[in-house]
Amino acid sequence: MTAQSGFRVSALPALRPAALGVCSVTALLCSLGMTSLACAEELQLDAVNIDANSQADISETEHSRTSYQARKASVATRTETPLVEVPQTVNVVTNRVIEDRQPNSLDEAINAVSGVKQGNTLGGTQDAIQKRGFGTNRDNSIMRDGMQSVQARNFTPTTERIEVLKGPASMLYGVQDPGGVINVVTKKPQLVDAHSISAFGTSFGGGGEQIDLTGPIGTNGLAYRVIADKQNYDYWRNFGSIDQSVIAPSLAWYGDDTTVSAAYEHMEYSVPFDRGTQINTKTGKVLDIPRTRRLDEPFNVTTGRSDSLDLRMDHRFNDTWTLRTGYAYSRNYYNDYQSRFISANYTTGAVTRRGDATRDAVQYAHTATVNMLGNLYWGDMRHEVLFGADYMKNYRELGDLYRSANKVDFNYNNPVYGATAQPSTVSAPNSDQTDHLRTHAFFVQDAIHLNDQWIFQAGLRYDAFDEMTGKGRPFVVGADVKDSKVVPRVGLVYLIQPDWSVYGSYTESFRPNTSIASPIGDLPPEEGKSYEIGTKFQNDAITATVALFNINKKNVQTSEPCGVNGSETCTRVSGEVRSRGLEADITGQLNEFWSVTGSYAYTDTKVLEDPILKGEPLDGVSKHTGAVYLTRDFGHVGAGDLRAGAGARFASRWGVNDGTGKEYYLPSSKVADAFVSYKMKLDERDLTLQLNLKNMFDEKYYTSASGLGSPAISIGEPRQLVARAKLEF
Repeated sequence: MTAQSGFRVSALPALRPAALGVCSVTALLCSLGMTSLACAEELQLDAVNIDANSQADISETEHSRTSYQARKASVATRTETPLVEVPQTVNVVTNRVIEDRQPNSLDEAINAVSGVKQGNTLGGTQDAIQKRGFGTNRDNSIMRDGMQSVQARNFTPTTERIEVLKGPASMLYGVQDPGGVINVVTKKPQLVDAHSISAFGTSFGGGGEQIDLTGPIGTNGLAYRVIADKQNYDYWRNFGSIDQSVIAPSLAWYGDDTTVSAAYEHMEYSVPFDRGTQINTKTGKVLDIPRTRRLDEPFNVTTGRSDSLDLRMDHRFNDTWTLRTGYAYSRNYYNDYQSRFISANYTTGAVTRRGDATRDAVQYAHTATVNMLGNLYWGDMRHEVLFGADYMKNYRELGDLYRSANKVDFNYNNPVYGATAQPSTVSAPNSDQTDHLRTHAFFVQDAIHLNDQWIFQAGLRYDAFDEMTGKGRPFVVGADVKDSKVVPRVGLVYLIQPDWSVYGSYTESFRPNTSIASPIGDLPPEEGKSYEIGTKFQNDAITATVALFNINKKNVQTSEPCGVNGSETCTRVSGEVRSRGLEADITGQLNEFWSVTGSYAYTDTKVLEDPILKGEPLDGVSKHTGAVYLTRDFGHVGAGDLRAGAGARFASRWGVNDGTGKEYYLPSSKVADAFVSYKMKLDERDLTLQLNLKNMFDEKYYTSASGLGSPAISIGEPRQLVARAKLEF
């Protein structure tokens, strides 16, 4: 929400891969002086300038603050390639959109992007985004500045903009689902002084405050940034609160040929562990109770702390070659308690619940990359070459797992809270849940500009992985897998005009199929294949994309009730699933007064092969989604500048399966939002006052589902008014 108020940043260069053909390899060796002098006679290489200080990226950051239009995104190719030249769908939520809409979570920030939707958030405690029907919490698809993140809450006060890459991204980032990846671009130090303080209040009760300071240190290219944010506001349901504090210092040095940066972020949080409402299995609809009524207990809370460290160094050797290196550390530690809904008597309203808890849970990831970017000519063709290596160590370990006995101690028609005790019984078979994943990879890619109109992109990535999972006291190994995979990526772009292109691409994905839950049979790796064709338009004001895609994924991991009376959850593979459809997006300025962000997606998902789920759609996917938001800049009115906007998003009905083949459907939804802001001078300082009205018509809608048996259904927030003030000095 208002954690995003008042940010200013200059983003550092992002990383990027490229693949080499035989000619490109020869050109590469000659350029580095690693072959004989005969190369000079055989090849004519002309240098193409690369700015090591990434002036293009700084310009894009400035553009992101003032416009709804995005022109470049590092997530698509690991360089700042213009979107019109990328043979895959890429969407960007700019800082201007974030400032205007004031989202309070990652899924809210990108809910106007086509083909994305909230996934299973583990009771609202973890980020989870479906992309083209694929994705859940902790699926490795969320990154910060192009590096793996395991933080529970990635949309933090340091967020500058958000990039969404659709389709398989394993060639770029390794172990991934084929739906795509989300890259949160963070705010960086500036060489120009910019200071702000801001505060907000919400109609739910409570609010927060923030300070953001950045500027130069001395005159030699060194800059700092410090962001501090504190939030405490009431949860919108009948009990609970959100508490979050963030401190994020960073330093950057911008030299003539070298850029070095170091950024750290620490967050402490306490949020409700709320799985939402439930499906009444007799009627096939959600329970007929007020949406504010919770079915758990006041001790349903997750408390945690997360840390991230990011170190980067870019160095330009000459006008042709640039070295880019990076290391990122990400960690999330948490504890939670919950009273968990197990079943209910839907005639009397009596609920069977179980006390659960997770203690001393920690997940951390080390990610490192080193690559060389070359921009050179061989003959009459320009090559954007990237080659390098990645390493990732991603470990998740849960300590004590509490499991209390099932009790009929609650009635959803007449709830009485506080009658059940907080769980305290350790379950030895469920404790010490462990998932250790390590990967190392080598990649090459080449974007070959065949002439002024044709661009051919090809890449290969060799990824070797080692993953071990298990649980219990004594510890039982569930899976121990070592394997490797070569993943290709090819694409072709034709520039009809410099600002209008058509493209086609083929990409693949993979991820190990291991699980802490007990496996049913073998778990071969998931593998995805995707075809995409589309067209893009990008001028000085508008960026627009239309794409058709087809993704097939085999060896899909799914859950199934097991154990005594289905009291446990086991894992198996469900054969093959498919997602195909059409997506359209437009962002930018219609004229000097009006800005727009809009999207539409048709997403058709289906389980193709499975003994139980064959023929069913994937959980949580609406066939039709759309959004349009319009903003009017009224210019100077009275003592200041007036800006206002409104819009709405739509999602058709979506289904969730109980694991036995029975499908439940949730209704369609239409949610509208509006804002107005007024910027004026206060003692020669800029003061911005803003009101955001979210869900203005108080639509009752549902966002995601989780669990087997009687599925738990997350509920969208009701109408909320947020008031915000920001002073820049």
